[in-house]
Amino acid sequence: MITQEQKESACSILCNQADSKIETHLNSCVRCGLCANSCMYYKVYRQAKYIPAAKVRLMSGLYRRYHTLEGRLLRGCVGACEINEDTVKEMVDLFFGSCTLCGRCVKHCSIGVDIPFLVRKGREMLSAMGLVPSSLQSTADAAIETGNSMAIAEHEFTDTIQWMEEELQDELEDTSVQIPLNQSGKQILYTLNPREPKFFPLSISAMAKIFHAANESWTLSSKYYDVTNYGYFCGNNEQAQKMVLNLNDEAKRMQVTRLVLGECGHGTRSTRWEGPNWLQSASPIDTLSAIELIKEYIQQGRIKLNKSIDRKVYTLHDPCNLVRNGGLLRELRYVVKHSVARFVEMRPCGSDNFCCGGGGGNLAMSEYNERRLEIGRIKADQIQKTGAQVVITPCHNCVDQLTQINHTYKLGVEIKTVAEIVANALIMK
Repeated sequence: MITQEQKESACSILCNQADSKIETHLNSCVRCGLCANSCMYYKVYRQAKYIPAAKVRLMSGLYRRYHTLEGRLLRGCVGACEINEDTVKEMVDLFFGSCTLCGRCVKHCSIGVDIPFLVRKGREMLSAMGLVPSSLQSTADAAIETGNSMAIAEHEFTDTIQWMEEELQDELEDTSVQIPLNQSGKQILYTLNPREPKFFPLSISAMAKIFHAANESWTLSSKYYDVTNYGYFCGNNEQAQKMVLNLNDEAKRMQVTRLVLGECGHGTRSTRWEGPNWLQSASPIDTLSAIELIKEYIQQGRIKLNKSIDRKVYTLHDPCNLVRNGGLLRELRYVVKHSVARFVEMRPCGSDNFCCGGGGGNLAMSEYNERRLEIGRIKADQIQKTGAQVVITPCHNCVDQLTQINHTYKLGVEIKTVAEIVANALIMK
């Protein structure tokens, strides 16, 4: 049962007079349907409920019911709808289970309606009602309680870093190579996706190798290193704000001059672009992505690369939050094309590329696994058509989804991060 208190909490978000963007975009949709074929869910399932405009219709119906006179008096005539058990069930399925927040629909909208923004408002309403899917909410809760979304104990993280440092020293036959931990006064505080120390430690050593080649002054924190932000996916702005604040405060505490965000699309977006909105202030420290930093190193001659070392055919998956929503298309390709000799673009690519299918927190929501892998068929077809042997992507959420797609659709490709391909091409002095 939906209580009156839950309804009031949801309406306080929907009818927030200070947030005029809600009203603007709800009243802009003309129901032309051009967004339909931009969406992976509609392209795969061909059901009207998966058309992005259907999400706008649902939010618009709620808005009319609780924020307009005609909606209160003439509900059926103006398409107004109540916040009740059936509506909430539809909201959860559409806003969490049928949207990766990829933003491709915005690019194809004739009006420019920001549908992912409205979906996030729907998620905020559900979060205020305590109705976020438990599998997703527990991931955000873990980050608040332990400092990282996978609840890795600090001693486990420290042991992994020390082990990776020893491995890197053996690889380079150089005992001066370090993966520094908790060292104040360095130039850079580097952040990670917790999946790296848990499942992909080679990504950490690859970036450490790049830092070593660039003679960089850098460190990791053993307490706050998590670049991910599942509060953003949950629609819980308080939790999202806290996660951004943790990183900024740790950077200030450690007296670094730059905060470098590891390979995570939504983490970069949350900390760099959404964070100032939640904190109501500009970022207190120079914040940039690892992709931009590596580009700097190449341009400034701080690292030298031999892209002919590997003759495999590579293609690139563009993470939605870094390229379409983050504008790092050229920076990403600059790094890739300096690192590999044989590169083939997907079609479509860049800002029009399809999501991997795992965005928007979908990887964390086990109840939607079947649907997530089904829409992943579009990405699988894209990869197959390139004839590539290796898929590069600068996002560990994308790495996980692409790995599962690779297995499900038997693509027989390798999945690599950008740090891995750059480290492989390094000319060590």
